[in-house]
Amino acid sequence: MVAKKILGVDYGEARTGLAYSDALGLYAVGMGNVKGYNLEKAAEEIVKKAKEIGAELIVIGKPFNMNFTAGEKVEKVTELARIIGTLCDIPIDFYDERLTTVSAHQILQTSGVRAKNRKGVVDSLAAELILQGYMDRQKNITK
Repeated sequence: MVAKKILGVDYGEARTGLAYSDALGLYAVGMGNVKGYNLEKAAEEIVKKAKEIGAELIVIGKPFNMNFTAGEKVEKVTELARIIGTLCDIPIDFYDERLTTVSAHQILQTSGVRAKNRKGVVDSLAAELILQGYMDRQKNITK
């Protein structure tokens, strides 16, 4: 299996976390956040970052409800993906991101990062968790 450069996205209304895959496609690495207070602005920033890193795939976390239903946030992420698709020809896939932000907060808390300092990194870490989960799932599918 040839590794692809992948951009992972954790969409948020104030900040959208980003992560990218390493050259071998083994690990997700956080690359910060983009600010976008509307879907169009966020989509433009995501596409810009995807092109900067030479992404061959964009994986966006889909925040399903705990009972597997799709709520308003899933609709926003679906619309975000549609807008990204109009701005570039990079394929888009989704990953069920339930609890990734909760997990990111727990990781940062366990690591000793103070609550007031988490705001700037939690979204990027959530994007790492989304992308890592996606890559791990893909490896298991191809085995």
